[in-house]
Formats: sequence, C-alpha cells, structure tokens
Amino acid sequence: MEIVRNFPFFSIMICMFSAIASSVLSSKAARYVTRIALLIVAVLSGILLVFTHNSGESFVYLMGHFPAPWGNEIRAGELEALMALFISVIALFSVMAGMQAVLKDINEDKQNLYFILVDLMTASIISMIYTNDLFTGYVFIEINTIAGCGLIMIRQIGKSVVTAMRYMVISLVGSGLFLIGLTMLYTISGHLLMPNIRETVRVLANDDKYSVTLTVIVGLITVGLAIKSGLFPFHLWIPDAYGYSNVASSSLLSSIVSKGYILLLIKIFYRVIGFDIIVQSGVDKILFTFGVIAMISGSVIAIREDNIRRMIAYSSVAQIGYIYMGLGLGTKAGTIAALFHIISHGATKSLLFLSSAEFTEGSHSKKLSQLYGMGRKYRGSALCYSIGAFSMVGFPLLSGFISKLQFATAAVGFRGRMFIALFALAVSTILNTIYFLRSVIILYSADITSQPDTKGDTYLHGGSRMSARLQYFGSIGVLAALNFLLGIKAQTIIDIISAGLDVFD
Repeated sequence: MEIVRNFPFFSIMICMFSAIASSVLSSKAARYVTRIALLIVAVLSGILLVFTHNSGESFVYLMGHFPAPWGNEIRAGELEALMALFISVIALFSVMAGMQAVLKDINEDKQNLYFILVDLMTASIISMIYTNDLFTGYVFIEINTIAGCGLIMIRQIGKSVVTAMRYMVISLVGSGLFLIGLTMLYTISGHLLMPNIRETVRVLANDDKYSVTLTVIVGLITVGLAIKSGLFPFHLWIPDAYGYSNVASSSLLSSIVSKGYILLLIKIFYRVIGFDIIVQSGVDKILFTFGVIAMISGSVIAIREDNIRRMIAYSSVAQIGYIYMGLGLGTKAGTIAALFHIISHGATKSLLFLSSAEFTEGSHSKKLSQLYGMGRKYRGSALCYSIGAFSMVGFPLLSGFISKLQFATAAVGFRGRMFIALFALAVSTILNTIYFLRSVIILYSADITSQPDTKGDTYLHGGSRMSARLQYFGSIGVLAALNFLLGIKAQTIIDIISAGLDVFD
C-alpha cells in the first residue's frame, strides 16, 4: 500500500495528538505545536489531492486493518482531499492572523486550552469529511459542537458565556434530531457503514412500506444538520456567536465549523441515501425554499446592523442560504456550485473577520459609525477587508463572482425554480452591495470622529511587534490572494469537485 493512502488517518491523528500534547505544554509551546500540526495536515492533504487527482479514483482505508463490523473505515477521493486541504489552510491562517486577539482576550493560563479546542475542532471536521461510518460521523459532530462552544466561551465575558450556552442548546437539538434519524436508519438497514446502508436503502426505496420511514429519516437528518449549520430560521445563535467571540474563533466558526456539517450532509445525500431518493422525497424543494429565504432575509437584517462584526455574521446567514439553495436545485450542477461556494465563502469570511480586527481594535469600536477614516490609518487591513467585501458582492476576478455565476448557471433551464433562483441571486447581490460597499466607503471616508493616535498598538501588541505584524499581514494577505486565486483558477477547482462527485457514490 502506498504511504499516501495513510494520509487521511495521519491527518486526523496529528490533530488529536496535538490536542493531547497542548494539554501539558505551556501556552507558548501549545500555539507552536498547533500551527505546526495544521501546516503538516495541509501539506498531507495537498499531496493526497494530487495523488487522487492523478489516479482518478477513491480508496478505502481500514482502521486497524479489520473489516466491518469489527473495524472502521476511512474513504478518500479528490473531493475529500480538496475539502481537507481547504479546512486545514483556513484553520492555519485563522489561528495565525488571530494570534494577537488570542493573546489579548484570553488569560495566559487558558491559552493552551484554546489551542486544544482548535485541534479538536480541526480533527472533528476532517473526520466528518473522511469517515465512511455514519456513527463515527455522529461522534465527531458532538466533538465539533463541544469545541465550537468552547471557542465562544473561552473569552469569558458575560455575553460570550450566554452566547455559548445558547449555541450549545440549539446545537444539541440538532444533534438529537440527527441521532434519532441515524437510529431509525440503523434499525431498518442493520448497518452503519455508508456503502452498506446505501445498498439496503436502494432495496427499501422500492418498497412502499418504507417510503414514509425513509422520508422521516431524511427529514430528521437534514433538519438536524441544518440547525447546526445555521440555516434560516435556525440562525439566531449566529450573530452573537460570531459577534462576541474572539476574532480567531469568529473566523473558524463562520468559515469551517458550520461548513463541516454541510459537507457531512452532502456526503449523506450522495453516499448513504442517494440523491435520487432525496429528490423523490421532496426534501430538495424544502432546502431550496429556506435557502432562498435565508439569502434575502440575512442580507436585509445585515443592512440594518451598525456593528461590523454582526453585519458580517448576518451575511453568513445569507451565504449559508446560497449553499442550501444550490443543494435544493437537486442537480449535480447545483451541488458543484454549493461545494465551490463552501470554499469561496470560507476564504472570504475568514478574511473579513480577521482583517477587520485591526481597525476595530484601533478605533476601540465595532460600530460602523465610529470607523470613518480607519482605512486611511490602517491601510493594509482595510485593503484586505475591501477585497473580501468586493468578493462577497461578486466583483469579477474574485471567488464570490464565480460562486454567483455557478449558481446562476446551475439554475438556468431548471423549470419551476430558475426564475426564483435568479431573482434571489439578483436581490441578494444588490443587498450585498448596499451593506458591504457602505462599510468600505465608511472606512475610506473623511474622519468625522475623534480617533486615538495609536496605529494598531491595541491589536498588534506583545512580544516582537515586527513579528506580530508579519504574521498578521502575511496571513490576511494570503487569504486575500486566495480570493483572487479562486476567482482566476476557478475552473480547476470546479473540475476537481465535479470529478470527485462522479466517484462519490
């Protein structure tokens, strides 16, 4: 067996062992170990992507080399490798760019705990991407929930604690619905491995006696993961969770945590139930409807927000709607658009949260009304923020433009949903333009408020100032460049996603 076939297992174990090591290390050592672990996982995922792309095939790795039902399985192909690379890269640069916020907001004796949570979060999402066992997926859903809750709460201010409790309660409702659906699926199939369940479901789908049961199972699993990913109207935890948590946590939660649940849902649709059965059950229509509502309602609320962090958070509600709208089209083209948008949105949203950190800390305010002229004081971070804002609006050469183009292309010719989808895309884009360009204009407008004279000392502080600036601007610079790369080289990513879906069943 080629050693590269072990890379999915290595990626999960490296993050898990990094968490264990961080628990006994000093805060300084823990942050180095975590960054090294994320870098190694990114490199392994990149090599695996090249290997699977060249081979054009997927493979199954037996955990402990024991077959089911005694052993467990990992399954990897182009799509899984691409998503693992995306997760590890965004996690790495979120931690690096948000390091100053971690040092400032979190007590030193709890900083190593923060990196334990980051390691567990990354391990859980990568496990959900690679697992070939549905119950293992559920286990890592819960690990991801606990890690996400900790990332919010660790700041230890009153609002963050309350927000974390709300996040936990809502997430547990989603987990409970998912577990009920999983239990029912195991009851009628007798299996937990995804290929085995798929074979049984194909047989049961032709039996009218199980049609209602399958529909209920699909509904429970879908609603459970929709709640956890923040689809409207289950989005109420998002603004506070992203707004009151540490900026590095906001980047991680918005860019990859919520996407992990969506990736698992797509995996279940294709590899467990079968997308044809999903369409027959009518679940795609429900996802399409709520996705369209989220696209517009999230943007409408974002316009009314004066707090820039909450504005970006409500934008995430709209962007999650885009993903579900694409899935709701019930076609391969719609799924490709949704998967590309997961990557595009992850790169852009992390850029927006992280780049806004310097000028919000420098102005001592997150209110847009207090950010006039900040783009002139903090040129680098304001420029990167502007790139992210333009991407969300859909400017050409940026990833957001390709995302919207893919959704529009997928909707064209789809009788009954084409006009609704195109109308929602148009309205959402107009609304995106209103609130994102407004924030950019404010940053570069004349300074009409009394601002402090310090230039970033409140954020890029401690240790070597030059090292802090290099790490921060290097990280947000890479994320900004990634937005251009995804816009210019989009066809390569789309081809990988399409090829990965072809061998996904």
